[in-house]
Amino acid sequence: MTVIKPPRLRRGSTIGLVAPASTPATEEHIEKGVAYLEQLGYRAKIGKYIRNLHGYLAGTDIERASDFNTMVRDKDVAAIFSIRGGYGTPRILRMIDYCSLKQHPKIILGYSDLTALQLAIFRKIGLITFSGPMTGVEMWKGIDPYTEENFWRLLTSSKKIGELKNPIEDPLTIIKHGKGQGRLVGGNFSLLSCLMGTPFLPKFHQSILVLEDIDEAPHRIDRMFAQLYNAGVLNKLAGLVLGKFTDCKPSDSKEPQLTIDQILEEYSTKISCPVISNFQYGHIQRKLTIPIGLRTILDTKQNKITVIEGAVL
Repeated sequence: MTVIKPPRLRRGSTIGLVAPASTPATEEHIEKGVAYLEQLGYRAKIGKYIRNLHGYLAGTDIERASDFNTMVRDKDVAAIFSIRGGYGTPRILRMIDYCSLKQHPKIILGYSDLTALQLAIFRKIGLITFSGPMTGVEMWKGIDPYTEENFWRLLTSSKKIGELKNPIEDPLTIIKHGKGQGRLVGGNFSLLSCLMGTPFLPKFHQSILVLEDIDEAPHRIDRMFAQLYNAGVLNKLAGLVLGKFTDCKPSDSKEPQLTIDQILEEYSTKISCPVISNFQYGHIQRKLTIPIGLRTILDTKQNKITVIEGAVL
C-alpha cells in the first residue's frame, strides 16, 4: 500500500468542523471549540448541518456526508476536525468522496465513532489520520495539557514522532513479551468490529493493533476478541496494544464474571505477538493521539511504543 501523509497545520490554516456521528450537546460546545482554535491562531469553518438533529444523529446520512465531503473539496480547508463522536459514522462510509480526499489530502481528527471513518479512509486511500481529541468533547472546556501537547505536535511537525509515552505515574503493563514492527491501526473496538466483513476494514498483516472501548460489559469485549480471533486477525498481528477500557464493568455484579484483564490475558495466550495494556489512549481526558497508518515498533524489553516516522509533510 502507498501511504499518503497530509500537509502539516500552520498558524492561519482553516480547520473545518463536522459532525459525522451525533450532534453537539449544546451550542456552547460549538462556540467554545471554535474559540479555542481561534485563540491558537487558526480559522474555523463550521459545517452547514452540524447543528441538525435526526434522532441520535447530527442530521440525515446525506447531510452528514455532505458536510464532510464539502470540507474535503474546499481548497481553503487544511484539516477536518470532528466536534464529537456518538453514533452513526458507519452509515455514511459508502457516501464519502475518497477520490477527492486522495487528490487533496487533509488532516482528519477524531476518535470513538470516528474510528469507522478513519479505518475506511486508510483502507481506501492509505491516508494517515489522527485518533485524538475533539472540539466539542475535550477542547471546548479546557483541554488537558498532556493531551494538548501530544496531539498538536503530531499535526504541526513533520519530524519523526518517536515514543508514544504514557505518564510516568501510569506505566504500560506487559502481558506478553516480544518485539514487533508494523503499521499502527485500530481505535474503538466496537467500531472496528462493526467493519468486519466490509470493504472498509484495513488489512492487519504485520500491523500494530490498538484497541480501546467504553461502557461495554466484559462479556461483550470477550465476544469482540473472539470475533477477531476466529477471523484470523489476531494471528496476523505484529503487536497488540490495549488502551483504556473505560467503565467496562459487568451489567450484573452478582453473576459470575471474567474481568477485562482476565480476558486480555487469556487471548494473549492464543497469539504469538507481543501484547501490552494500560496504554494512555481511549475515552479519557488525558490521552495520546494515535497516528493511524504509521510505521511503529512495539518492544516490551524497553517497554516502549515508538513511531518511527512523521505523520505530516
